[in-house]
Amino acid sequence: MKQNFLFGFIWLILCGCDNELVDTSPGVSWELAQHRSKTISKLKYDIILNIPGIVDNPILGLETIRFNLSNKSQNVVLDFRQPEEYIHTVKINGRSSNYLVENQHIIIDGSFFNLGKNQIDIEFRVGDMSLNRNDEFLYTLFVPDRAATAIPCFDQPNLKGRYTLTLYIPKEWTAVANGPLLDEVEKEDQRVFYFGETQPISTYLLAFAVGKFQKLTAERNDRKMVMYHRETDKEKVSRNSEAIFNLHSSAITWLEEYTGIDYPFQKFDFVLIPAFQYGGMEHPGTVFYKDASLFLDESATKSQHLGRAGLIAHETAHMWFGDLVTMNWFDDVWTKEVFANFMGGKIVNPSFPEINHDLRFLSHYSSAYSVDRSLGANQIRQPLENLNMAGTLYGAIIYSKAPVVMKHLELLVGEKIFREGMQKYLKQFSYRNATWLDLIQILDELSKEDLGSWSKIWVEEPDRPIIDIDVNFTPNGTIRRLKLKQTDPKKENRIWKQHLNVHLGYADADIVIPVYLKNKSVIVTEAKGLRRPNYILPNGRGIGYGYFRMDKTTREYLLAHLPELTDPMKRGIAWLNLWEDMLYGFSSPNDLIQLAIRALETETDILNIQRILERLNDIFWHYLLDSQRQEIVLKLETALKTHLDSAETVSLKSSFFHALRSVTLTDGGISWLKNVWMKSDSITGLKFSERDYMYMATELALRGKSETADILNTQLERIENPDRKARFKFVMPALSNDELIRDTFFENLKKEQNRAREPWVQQAVGYLHHPLRARSAQKYIRPSLEILEEIQKTGDIFFPSRFINATLAGHHSLSSVEIVNRFLEEHPDYSPKLKLKIFQASDRMFRASKILHQ
Repeated sequence: MKQNFLFGFIWLILCGCDNELVDTSPGVSWELAQHRSKTISKLKYDIILNIPGIVDNPILGLETIRFNLSNKSQNVVLDFRQPEEYIHTVKINGRSSNYLVENQHIIIDGSFFNLGKNQIDIEFRVGDMSLNRNDEFLYTLFVPDRAATAIPCFDQPNLKGRYTLTLYIPKEWTAVANGPLLDEVEKEDQRVFYFGETQPISTYLLAFAVGKFQKLTAERNDRKMVMYHRETDKEKVSRNSEAIFNLHSSAITWLEEYTGIDYPFQKFDFVLIPAFQYGGMEHPGTVFYKDASLFLDESATKSQHLGRAGLIAHETAHMWFGDLVTMNWFDDVWTKEVFANFMGGKIVNPSFPEINHDLRFLSHYSSAYSVDRSLGANQIRQPLENLNMAGTLYGAIIYSKAPVVMKHLELLVGEKIFREGMQKYLKQFSYRNATWLDLIQILDELSKEDLGSWSKIWVEEPDRPIIDIDVNFTPNGTIRRLKLKQTDPKKENRIWKQHLNVHLGYADADIVIPVYLKNKSVIVTEAKGLRRPNYILPNGRGIGYGYFRMDKTTREYLLAHLPELTDPMKRGIAWLNLWEDMLYGFSSPNDLIQLAIRALETETDILNIQRILERLNDIFWHYLLDSQRQEIVLKLETALKTHLDSAETVSLKSSFFHALRSVTLTDGGISWLKNVWMKSDSITGLKFSERDYMYMATELALRGKSETADILNTQLERIENPDRKARFKFVMPALSNDELIRDTFFENLKKEQNRAREPWVQQAVGYLHHPLRARSAQKYIRPSLEILEEIQKTGDIFFPSRFINATLAGHHSLSSVEIVNRFLEEHPDYSPKLKLKIFQASDRMFRASKILHQ
């Protein structure tokens, strides 16, 4: 309803006299959320949507919102981030009502409502921003605050509602949503799906998908599950589907037993979506996944199989941790993620008994360190004034540091008390909202530890301690004193209390000494009198968290003898510490690349092999000059090709091939890779998928040979799956040899509509800024920084950080560093949270530049 001047004047009279003011600034402020959560209850949504098959045609909606209101002295404020003309009619309790559209809100005077039961009926045009509309399918993605971009609602996590959904869709399409399907009826050229009422859920968890999907149904432990997908490779579907259903079933069974609570929602379906923005999203009743994360190729590595199992366990754990009990506000979004990650690890372990899961958990440290060592270090629990900045809270600290901290917490209170606390937490707050402090209070009552002060440092503060080894010896070579010292990188005298295991390495036997580092320093008394070790690892069992600065003796020994260490976990920890050592300028990139080549000759653990290959790739592209790459590449290609030929498992062959494909630069290597891509050469024991050939084509294109256009066009013609074909066509300009084509492509990315398919954009931006194209791509850095704030407003939660990471990852020149520094200097009032993302994304560039150009 459009407001004319006379109504605006009357509105000021109505709203300005008796009603108290409510914060109606854009987004959802903490003040508005608090007011609504205190005054609105028993919330229900009945939503009817008419979805046409043509992408450009509008979707029309009819919505009934029922709720109880306990205070009429303030306006009722709905959230709707669309133009005023999208709202057609508004009725309050059956009567047409005036309203004001302002700052992404629909504002209605409180006097139109009753104390107690109320009903709002709204006819509207649905907003497309978070509907991910494609020619043959559509899916919603409303986390964290995007439900209001599509429908009028109270868009905050602590106003849970029950949803009933009716969808009118094209006759040849199908539909899936949170609630159980009650009926499916054909009406002329449409099909109508009626979904039953859900359990209470937050707006960000409301979800539906419609389109041309295939359906597979399975039953496990008397529970029916339905999988929706668009994969055209029937063999791939057949090969993967049984494992996908089994992994979901085992995860549900484990969680029911661990929590003491049956699966808390009416059904369990999942949708596999091409180019989905995340690995998965935990909508109750209808989990969404990126299809490539679950439909694995025959050449999939052990790491990919583990990743799939972990992802399924993670999203299933969310049914309890996040969906059943939801954070009160998004400052605690990390709680749902850490519980899902931590429980996911516990679920996956029994399914892979051949894997060293402590070694696998070590991967969290590398990811968390990448943020904690940067100028953009942030605390786990971050303050949040408005939900429109909630997307900036996500990142490695939530997904990687938080599980480490949770493991520390479980060690601190013990597994029994930890589990008892989890069960009490879930039962007390079922279908409600809770804070991190609610859980800490529960565990505090069960434990003798002072968890409040522990949480203050580990959860409420950023950074990590620097831990040094201070050791001196007697004249006969025994240890006189071994001391661990921790310092605060910001010199604020903070103390990170943690249990460590000091590992003393000897040629014949090793000694591990448990130590509780609860002060600035601790003397390891048990070490006194022991003979001089070859090396010392303060994080000897991989639990300790911090920058463990190596002494000269340890550094030199590990660089020379790391492959000789007998324990895979010990080798993994040594690699972790040496990597940090290189980033701080003590070991050289060449030292580590030579060590990696040697280590691959004897390494037997698949996880260590994959991490060594990741380190090799990282050093090769980001910590070597072009001339240094040329010096090492033949030796590296030869070593990887030898390992590829001799590898005895598909997983190992795939790992070595992916690494070789990435680093190949010699004319001979490129010619071999082209022959494999052309299928005139093959690799015994390795069968390639359509996606594999696509990646080979992109690697060949990046090498900049004259036949790039022919390779890309040939690959495009080869692709049979329509979704993969559309994606490849999108990224082709970013791979072009013609700089003008790449320039035009980048200019188009400045327009919001051209960034709609964010995974495609992220991939293309990575190609634009590949180290082989870094010089020509440097001109894109400044404009990319300039549009980052807009991307934060219009994109999904991970996209701003992924976009800027893809932009900066390929650069290490002094001039690139200067561009970033100058931009930050010229924007002193830049969004603090986005500035942290820039610092995090640029940390590798800063360090590589310092290492290479000092």
